Amino acid sequence: MKLSDFNYNIPKELLAEFPSENRDESRLMVLNREERSINHHKFKDLIDFFDEDDVIVLNNTKVFPARLFGNKEKTGARIEVFLLRELNEEQRLWDVLVDPARKIRIGNKLYFGDDDSLVAEVIDNTTSRGRTLRFLFDGNYQEFREKLKHLGQTPLPKYIKREPISEDIERYQTIYAKNEGAVAAPTAGLHFSKHLMKRLEIKGVDFAEITLHVGLGTFNPVEVEDLSKHKMDSEELIINDLSVKKVNHAIQNKKKVCAVGTTVMRGLESSVSSMGTLNPYNGWTHKFIFPPYDFSIANCMITNFHMPKSTLLMMVSAFADADFIKEAYKVAIKEKYNFYSYGDAMLII
Repeated sequence: MKLSDFNYNIPKELLAEFPSENRDESRLMVLNREERSINHHKFKDLIDFFDEDDVIVLNNTKVFPARLFGNKEKTGARIEVFLLRELNEEQRLWDVLVDPARKIRIGNKLYFGDDDSLVAEVIDNTTSRGRTLRFLFDGNYQEFREKLKHLGQTPLPKYIKREPISEDIERYQTIYAKNEGAVAAPTAGLHFSKHLMKRLEIKGVDFAEITLHVGLGTFNPVEVEDLSKHKMDSEELIINDLSVKKVNHAIQNKKKVCAVGTTVMRGLESSVSSMGTLNPYNGWTHKFIFPPYDFSIANCMITNFHMPKSTLLMMVSAFADADFIKEAYKVAIKEKYNFYSYGDAMLII
């Protein structure tokens, strides 16, 4: 399959600028792969599709306020800095994206905060938009991280043109987020409420957690027509023994293993044993899944509605069949589902 196979047009009014009023009140499109059926529900109806001893796998990564605004020395030009990855704690080196990139050169200094108490020096050009910064700060590491958190904003996706509001701090984060390190939320999980999770637990559904720190690799545009030539950026992945035990128990007992989001699906598929079971993992993954692909671990998934030509849409198309997903997206547009990060959800069984 080619990049152009994953293009479609979406009306602008369907791009969700704000989250739904209540997490589990968003809409849920249910795709049944065997029956090739498409049905419409609320997200809280998810409980009707799961039974005792089924396992739902969550990504417990936590978004940190990764978007900073600084001023360039001498000119005072406003520069957006998007923190991607800490390279060296001691030297305070970070990989970042800068915008506008053409204004930033090696050796430039950027000043942050009203009092310019945080300064960064550009020490490397890593990509066309990317840079490596060394932060200069008069304080210990803990104080430095607090300063970043204080100055940073919730890193809402680029398609959302409004400024972040206080509500975003809570809503652009899953209720089970624990391990800080993501620059974007694992958005399929944003629909879970405490009430819904409690109801699922009472029904006997088990939850397993993995950590995949979502980086910009998930969202980097695919720029090659031949998908086999696309390279994903690496993202940190941790799968512990307890989660492995829960997932493998469900596989052995022919229960549902549901990946909540493309990040979970990619994480699970990054650590498959020769027996088709899950292994523990602690490292980095640059797994890229596109059709055709044989999945080993999860047999159902929850996901949002994704951008045209995105690696996320490609993975979902590999899981549910590309033609079926195309049909579902046409129905979603006709039925005015909300798309992207704050949009509605899809359950594929």
